[in-house]
Amino acid sequence: MAKNPAAPDAAAVPTGPGKHRPTPSRAEQEAARKRPLVADTKEARARAKAELATQREKARIGMANGEDRYLPMRDKGPQRRFVRDVVDGGWHAGELLMPLMLIVILLALVPNTAIVYYGFIALWLYILLVVVDMIITSRRVKKLAREKFGDRIEKGLGWYGAMRTIQMRFMRLPKPQVKRGGRPA
Repeated sequence: MAKNPAAPDAAAVPTGPGKHRPTPSRAEQEAARKRPLVADTKEARARAKAELATQREKARIGMANGEDRYLPMRDKGPQRRFVRDVVDGGWHAGELLMPLMLIVILLALVPNTAIVYYGFIALWLYILLVVVDMIITSRRVKKLAREKFGDRIEKGLGWYGAMRTIQMRFMRLPKPQVKRGGRPA
């Protein structure tokens, strides 16, 4: 076997007290500590940014399609999917609440106080109708969930369904998987 000329001989390595090497100068110590402030290159940052953008897009599409692994915790599970399908299958007064509020705001700009007054009265009556619809939907959703899943239904299913009724259909996330008039799977 040939010995490595660069490796020190085992007998030549001192074993007594002390560090057995010269103290590095200040310039050598500073040079050893120097690292780039930003370790990544522009290409690496751009690649990471593009990868993150593709992951986010994939998650956004998955959430819109209702894939369970991309949904937030409040939307996960078969019972929540069932409630979404029940709510999305029907018409609800709450879907028109935002457009009606916008119309009432525009009516408030009319100088005629009678129009403004009756506009606000109509809005409050419509809000009352929406609340009644939410209560009915909540009870209906809980009843249907009990029929399908037994007595072991999740807490908050009625509230979840009621809150979904006041969202405009095209703005709901996850996107509706059932057409109007359709039945949940």
